Amino acid sequence: MNGKIDVAAIGEVLIDFAQESVDALGYPTMAAHPGGAPCNFLAALSALGMKTAFLGKVGEDDFGLMLRHTLDAAGIDTRGLISDPDVFTTLAFVRFDENRDRSFSFARKPGADTRLRSDELDLTVIDECRMLHFGTLSLTDEPARSATQAAARMLVNDAAASSSALTRTCASRCGRRWTPPRSRCSGGLKTRTL
Repeated sequence: MNGKIDVAAIGEVLIDFAQESVDALGYPTMAAHPGGAPCNFLAALSALGMKTAFLGKVGEDDFGLMLRHTLDAAGIDTRGLISDPDVFTTLAFVRFDENRDRSFSFARKPGADTRLRSDELDLTVIDECRMLHFGTLSLTDEPARSATQAAARMLVNDAAASSSALTRTCASRCGRRWTPPRSRCSGGLKTRTL
């Protein structure tokens, strides 16, 4: 049944609190915006007319509900988005320096995005997608790391009988690309950075 979804993504969806100004004491005034590289990618593809779906987790809180509504409004299939009453939706605080370079601080100890388990994956999304995309942030903590690896393995195993593809976003912080150690990242999957 592979092919009903052009691109599915697994990983983080979060609220970015982005700096809008700074007061006289240096404290930022921030505004909330939807964020997370995998979902930003899906939103762009949906705007171009592609069928997209997301696999991930938010807290059962106001921000999680706002993110679900945002994804729905963007045309992203959210049947694989879990709402968890035991954790908060992940938050990122984004500050800008004088050159407009960003710095991030995350409230994710743990954040909902890190708590996605393999047994919570909606397997129909993986079965129906032609491409599965993930961000490297989903490889930083368990159980999300194992869930991401399981989803990738399912797609790779199915790829022999289809034309499915696997892609990833490499997180970039402080001007350097973050590359997790092989033992933490690949889990036996062969990957290639483009």
